[in-house]
Amino acid sequence: MGGNWSTMRSFSRDRMKGARLKEGTASRIVGYSRPYSGLIAFFVCVVIVSAGLVVATPLLLKSIVDDGVLARDSDHVVRLAALIAGLAVVEAGLLVVQRWCSSRIGEGLIYDLRTQVFGHVLRQPIAFFTRTQTGALVNRLNTDVIGAQQAFTSTLSGVVSNVVSLVLILAAMLTLSWPLTLASLLLVPCFVIPAKLMGGRLRALTGESMNLNADLGTRMTERFNVAGALLVKLFGRPEDERAEYAVRARRVRDIGVRIALNRSIFLTALTLVASLATAFVYGVGGVLAVEGRLTVGTLLALTALLARLYGPLTALANVRVDVMTALVSFERVFEVLDLQPLVRESPDAVTLPTGPLSVDLDHVTFSYPGADEISLASLESTATGDRERGESVLRDVSFHAGAGELMALVGPSGAGKTTVTSLIARLYDPDSGVVRIGGHDLRDVSFASLRESVGVVTQDAHLFHDTIRANFAYARPDATDAQIVEALRAAHIWDLVERLPNGLDTVVGDRGHRLSGGEKQRIAIARLLLKSPGVVILDEATAHLDSESEVAVQRALDAALAGRTAIVIAHRLSTVRAADHILVVDDGQVVEAGDHATLLAKGGLYADLHETQFATPTNRTR
Repeated sequence: MGGNWSTMRSFSRDRMKGARLKEGTASRIVGYSRPYSGLIAFFVCVVIVSAGLVVATPLLLKSIVDDGVLARDSDHVVRLAALIAGLAVVEAGLLVVQRWCSSRIGEGLIYDLRTQVFGHVLRQPIAFFTRTQTGALVNRLNTDVIGAQQAFTSTLSGVVSNVVSLVLILAAMLTLSWPLTLASLLLVPCFVIPAKLMGGRLRALTGESMNLNADLGTRMTERFNVAGALLVKLFGRPEDERAEYAVRARRVRDIGVRIALNRSIFLTALTLVASLATAFVYGVGGVLAVEGRLTVGTLLALTALLARLYGPLTALANVRVDVMTALVSFERVFEVLDLQPLVRESPDAVTLPTGPLSVDLDHVTFSYPGADEISLASLESTATGDRERGESVLRDVSFHAGAGELMALVGPSGAGKTTVTSLIARLYDPDSGVVRIGGHDLRDVSFASLRESVGVVTQDAHLFHDTIRANFAYARPDATDAQIVEALRAAHIWDLVERLPNGLDTVVGDRGHRLSGGEKQRIAIARLLLKSPGVVILDEATAHLDSESEVAVQRALDAALAGRTAIVIAHRLSTVRAADHILVVDDGQVVEAGDHATLLAKGGLYADLHETQFATPTNRTR
C-alpha cells in the first residue's frame, strides 16, 4: 500500500513531463547539498538497508514452512519467528532514523533557501514590489522551496529505496523460480500502462485544482485585508461577493470530487491487478507444488515478494515526473535569486557621521527602470509590455540643502518631487549625476548608516499589524519605554496612547487601520523622532487630513524638523512658507528656486500655484 501512496504523490505534480532544466541548475543544487553531504550519505545507506529488509521476511517465511513446519522442527520455527520479530524491530528503528535524517536534511534545506530568498527579495528596489504579485512571491518561499527540498528527501529516498527493492525482489524471485517469475511479470504492463495513463489525467486535474485554489486564495486575500473589506462595504456588494465566491468555491468542490473519484478508481484498479497477479501465481504455483516441482514455502515466498513488487514498479514508472518536479522547483527559486538588485552596497562603503547633514543633487538625471531590470514576468499577475526603461523622470536636477536647513519641493502632481526624495533615500540610483549626503556620494555609503541618517514619513504611513511598542522597536530595537513615551509626547500623541486600554501594547490593526489618519501619522512621526535621523524627508505628511488633524500633525512635524536637515514635499503652500529654500519642480526639472517672498515676486509657476490655492472664490470665477 505504501507504494501506491508514493505513486499518488507522483500524480499530484503540476509539471510538464518534457520540462528542461537550465544549464548549471544541477551543479547549483549540488552546492546547496554540500553542507549535508555526510548526512545524505548516511541517509542513503539507511534507505538501502531498509529496502534490503523487504526480501528478508518472505525468504524466512519459506524456510519456516519448508524446513520447520513441514519438517516438524518446532525449534527451527521458533528461531526464525524470533528472527522475523527482530528484523521488524530493526526495520522500525531504521524507519525512525530515516525520518530523522530526512527531516534534518529537508528542514535544513528549507531554512537555507527561505532565508536566502527572503533576504535577497528585501534587497530588491521598491519598483520590484510595485510590479510583483505578492501571492506569487510568497508561493516561491513556500510551495517551491518545499518542492525543492523533496529532491533530497522524498524523491531521493523513493528512488533509492524503489530501485534497491526492485532489484532484490526480482533477484530473489528469479532464484526461487525463474519460470514462475517470468510468467508473473507478463501482468506488469497491465499494471504500469494504466498507471501512466491515469497519471496524466490526475496531473491535469490536479493542475486545474491548484489554479482554482490559487484564484480562490487570491480573492480571499484581497477581500479580507482592511482596504478590500472597506471597499466591499462602501460599495454595498457583500452579497454579490458571496455569490461570486460561491461560484469559485463550487468549481473547487467539483474538481475535488473528480480527483477523488479518479484516485479511487485508480487505486481499485491497482488492487484488482495485484490480486489477479497473486491469484495467477497461487494457481500456477499451487499446481507446481502439488506436482512436487515447487515447495509450499517457495510458493508462499513468491506470492509475498510479488505483493511487494508492484509498488516500486509503479513509482519508478513515474519517477521522472517526481525528479523533474523537484528540480523545476529549484529552478524557480534560483530564478528569484538570480534577479540582481539594482541598488548595491559598495564593498568599501563608508559610514555617515551623525547629526544634521547637507543634501546635494549634482546634475541628476533619472528614469525608472524597465520591468526586465527589476522584475520577473512569472511573478507578475499580468506581464505588461513596458519591459524597457522609460523616458527620464528627472533631467539635470541640481540643488544644495545645507545642514540643518529646511528645503521644500513644490509643483504639480507627477512633476518628479517624490522621485527626488526616493533618490535621497537611495531607493534608486540616478542614471547620471551624483546624490550626496554630508558630502558623500550615496553609492559609497553603507546601507546601515544611510538608514540611520535618513528618516522618511510618507502621506500614508505604514504600521505593522502589531503593538505600538513593536512598531517603535522596528525603528530602534533597544528603545526603552521611557524613550518611546518621550517620542510620543514630542509628537503630541501620548495622551491618546495613554488612554488606550492596553497602552503601548495596543495592537494597531492591519496597516494601522484601528487608528485615524491623523493619529497614524503622529505615531509615524513619533517613530521617526525615536529613530532621530539627521536628515528628514516628509512626503505630503499632512495630505488628506482634516483641519484639526493637520494642526496636530503639523505641531508634531515642528518637533521632528527641529535641528535636522529637512526635505519637505507639500501641495499646501501654507506649510512651506518658512522654508529656507523652495524648489519648484515641473516636468522633471527645477524651474524656480528661492524663498517664499522671492518666488511670489517672480510671478512664475509658484505664484500661479499660490494664487490658485489662496485666491478668493470671486477671483477664481473671474
